[in-house]
Amino acid sequence: MALIEPLIKTVEAIKKSRFTTQFPEERESQPDNYRGIHRLDIETCISCGACERICPNKTITMVDANTSRGRRKLPEIDLERCLFCGLCEEVCPTHCLTLTKNYDFTKIDRRGFIKRPEELK
Repeated sequence: MALIEPLIKTVEAIKKSRFTTQFPEERESQPDNYRGIHRLDIETCISCGACERICPNKTITMVDANTSRGRRKLPEIDLERCLFCGLCEEVCPTHCLTLTKNYDFTKIDRRGFIKRPEELK
């Protein structure tokens, strides 16, 4: 009798639905208020630097980047340091910097977490 109980529990566990997902092929749905990786609209950014000044972790730095309007200072974001607090999104006067529902934080090298303005599209 003692040997049958573990077998029964094993069979029941196999019949239950999975509780993990096969990332990145399968993704969980995120709630409406989820804050993920940033998106930057380079064309509407006015290079004011408000996002850099408000960031509590100094995650955002303004760097030179090429745009259709020439070279301008645009935000570069270090995702390793980011709290995803949303202050940068709130303070942006043109709403060009937004937080998406993207949560793909798989990188081989730590330098992959530093996102240049061109990569934030």
